[in-house]
Amino acid sequence: HRIRGDINVLLLGDPGVAKSQVLKYAEKTAPRAVYSTGKGASAVGLTASVHKDPVTREWTLEGGALVLADRGLCLIDEFDKMNEQDRTSIHEAMEQQTISISKAGIVTSLQARCAVIAAANPIGGRYDSSLTLAENVELTDPILQRFDILCVLQDRVDPVEDERLAKFVTGSHMRSTPTNELSRPKEEPANPAETPDTPPDPTRAADGTLPQELLRKYILYARTHIHPKLSTTSFDQNKLTSLYTSLRRESATSGGVPIAVRHIESILRMSEAHARLHLREYVREDDVDAAIDMMLQSFLGAQKFSVRKSLRKKFEKFLVRKEDGGHLLLHLLQDLFRNESLYQNIRRRRKKGKKDAAMGSKDKEDEDAIVLEVPLDEFEARAKESKVYNVLEFCQSREFVDAGYELDQRKGVIRRN
Repeated sequence: HRIRGDINVLLLGDPGVAKSQVLKYAEKTAPRAVYSTGKGASAVGLTASVHKDPVTREWTLEGGALVLADRGLCLIDEFDKMNEQDRTSIHEAMEQQTISISKAGIVTSLQARCAVIAAANPIGGRYDSSLTLAENVELTDPILQRFDILCVLQDRVDPVEDERLAKFVTGSHMRSTPTNELSRPKEEPANPAETPDTPPDPTRAADGTLPQELLRKYILYARTHIHPKLSTTSFDQNKLTSLYTSLRRESATSGGVPIAVRHIESILRMSEAHARLHLREYVREDDVDAAIDMMLQSFLGAQKFSVRKSLRKKFEKFLVRKEDGGHLLLHLLQDLFRNESLYQNIRRRRKKGKKDAAMGSKDKEDEDAIVLEVPLDEFEARAKESKVYNVLEFCQSREFVDAGYELDQRKGVIRRN
């Protein structure tokens, strides 16, 4: 029995939240992608069709969008506009990733190993937070259960975000105008001394994001060469079991999206995807925590606004906040420096030996100026024992600097005066 490895995503939201732009960007970024719309797609166009060849007069088989997108992405816009019969035809492709054909004497099974990203609009055009996700969209439970992630996108009024979005749109139009100064290349300074000391990073854009072409190559490399493995020691199975039983109980009482066994497989799939994104060969505890967080955010977003806050408190114990890892790392670092300070004091006492009081006081003044250092490898090993892995990210945080620590990556040590 083969388990599906691709992740299906449903984007449900108000008009004007760039759902179609996300699909178009995914189409340009994915190594292989097929784009279609709900009104322009039928069951035959998505799966496969059988027709008679006009020359040989024989029945031939032609694959649809899901077959052509094998080992890639199938993007479906206006998913809610499809007929119910057409949506039913892709049930097998979204779960077993195969398409069975039995027409005109042709009995076969085609491969459709692709991830499905669908975009849909709510009933009436606007998402109603007083209703559940299932009540906001005309989709049946079998099709909703086949989506691993349900993203609810709402057009909320936010003056800061509205101003930033307006500046981005106007700036994009201004840069696309050939006669505008923003579209012209910047002139190099005549004086070489005016150039910055550090050369610009060609792998990053001006705002720090990855270029689309580099992101495309990165995704292709990760999908081709990285295959993370799950082991019994990589995550807490009791935590996953408790989460599943709690989700089943709350979904039965509060409504929303029904939780099934598929959602356990969804968490494992997202854990492997998170590890593959970081080019790791094995799934770690933080990968599973990230998948659980994504699953809970998807489940809570599909609930009514009136019960969302109470449900979030119930599932608070399953969420791992970044602040918790920062506090733990700070405690481990303080413990390491405490041990280092104790070691330096013992060493100083042994070194002092039988020296006279005058020489001893002078040595004490010199030795008090010693800067304590802890190897970065030792700190990472201690953090790994506590299943915390974002050590370098913590060393660049404000909490690390405010505590009086300093990272020297060249020597691989952490200092404290």
